[in-house]
Amino acid sequence: MTDKSSLRVGVIGLGTVGSGLVRTLQRNRDRIARNAGMPIDLVAVADINPDTFSRLDLAGIETTSDAGRIIRDERIDCVAELIGGTGIARDIVLDAFRAGKDVVTANKALLATHAEEIFRTAEQYHRKIHFEGAVGGGIPIIQSLYGGIGAATVTQIHAIINGTCNYILTAMEKQGRNFRDVLKEAQKLGYAEVDPTFDIEGHDAGHKIAILASIACNTAIDFKDVHLEGIRDITVDDIKFGKELGYTLKLLAIAKDYQDSIDVRVHPTFIPNENLLASVHGVHNAVYTCAPGLGAVMLYGRGAGDLPTGNAVASDLIQAARDKTARQPVSYRNFYEKRKPVRDMANIEGSYYLRCIVADQAGVLATISHILGEHNISVSSMMQTEAGKDGVCPIVFMTHNAREGNVKKALDKIARQDVVKARPKFIRLERIEEVTQF
Repeated sequence: MTDKSSLRVGVIGLGTVGSGLVRTLQRNRDRIARNAGMPIDLVAVADINPDTFSRLDLAGIETTSDAGRIIRDERIDCVAELIGGTGIARDIVLDAFRAGKDVVTANKALLATHAEEIFRTAEQYHRKIHFEGAVGGGIPIIQSLYGGIGAATVTQIHAIINGTCNYILTAMEKQGRNFRDVLKEAQKLGYAEVDPTFDIEGHDAGHKIAILASIACNTAIDFKDVHLEGIRDITVDDIKFGKELGYTLKLLAIAKDYQDSIDVRVHPTFIPNENLLASVHGVHNAVYTCAPGLGAVMLYGRGAGDLPTGNAVASDLIQAARDKTARQPVSYRNFYEKRKPVRDMANIEGSYYLRCIVADQAGVLATISHILGEHNISVSSMMQTEAGKDGVCPIVFMTHNAREGNVKKALDKIARQDVVKARPKFIRLERIEEVTQF
């Protein structure tokens, strides 16, 4: 990269994010140049489907179906990898480093599953990789963790970082509709994929929280250690009962740093109605961080889409342009070198929502309460509804702090009781108390 008068960029992949990046660079060219300290010139684009070129104004920009031409092009300083996935995308990123080029990407799956190889190679070839678009769409959370709140020791992250799930849960809460119907609507509106498994089973949010936890907790995260649960089994009744008891249900991505170990997980979670995250609706995302001395900081915005994510990738190019004139050493060692153990879910302690479907007869409540007491689980509140025509009714408990392993053992024993007519259900609670003191 000898020419410092501009940052010359090649984009690989013109899907939703790639197209959004091209439009952002074209529409905001002057502002981007001012903030970058130099123009950012789009030199070439590559996509396996040549029909994509006609959707954009690419006059004066080289087009190709061969990603290798972008990587080999000596004019190009920085490669934007925007094809997604963990196969070809991995090769593109590694080859770009070897060719002496920096990289920007929005590929959370790649960074979460191949972190060690990606970041070690970047250091080996003295290159940089920027990945703001990988987490939270248009929310500038990566730059905030490295910069704006980079002086603080973030000990907790609670995040809503999957728009598909948040849209579904919001509609279930506000409209009282079941999961299947809302999912079909989300697919028609383009908020959910034809195969929504990646989103609704928690994998997408898991990739993102693995990246955030690596930065905030200064440790490598093995993605297989991230506990994942989705929203497929959530019912309208669960949401309604929780709301009546003062809680809102969200698919929450959580990271907690205990210094000697970390807690990284994704699952449906009840949070207090008054918490800011409870008011994050629809396809929007939010990341709520907490650090001693600093307290709580929440970033909120659109978590997906062509222009929000395209803007995030363009902001990475601005940073890459600044790096051209002042290349400082960079370390990504927290992504592969230092490792804190991830806590087993059985040892997690917290509060729980428990729902049991039981026969409407005397002694049921005493039986369940006795089993909970045997496993050191105390109840903070309880709700019981009228029995239906089938003679069964739900009983809902909210517990005080308890060890998760004990909760599961108690539910296993409760499930074996004759008066219990369905497998008991539990959902975790997070009260998200603000840490303010060192």
